[in-house]
Amino acid sequence: MYLCAIAYIDNLYAIAYYAVMDTIARTSRQLGAGIRRYRRQKGFTQHGLGEKMLARQATVSKLESGKPATQLRILIDALAALDLELVIRPRTMVTTKEIEELF
Repeated sequence: MYLCAIAYIDNLYAIAYYAVMDTIARTSRQLGAGIRRYRRQKGFTQHGLGEKMLARQATVSKLESGKPATQLRILIDALAALDLELVIRPRTMVTTKEIEELF
């Protein structure tokens, strides 16, 4: 029982850590929402981010809404314009629903 409680607490701390330090995205919608959040934190409008990326405001809007046809180049350009980077790592055991509930 005690070890089970420790594992549960470790999972809760892991969720809190990732919520503060990283934006976890498992779907295009979550990725778009994360980009929107960072854009707003940086004080950019969609038009302003588009100018920095050399893209149209409509392109930024599609990226943020998680449109599935977004090109990888657009994603990379947006991340660079926001001073972000893509990190690939094994998935945590946290469910997609739990991730969405953090935000």
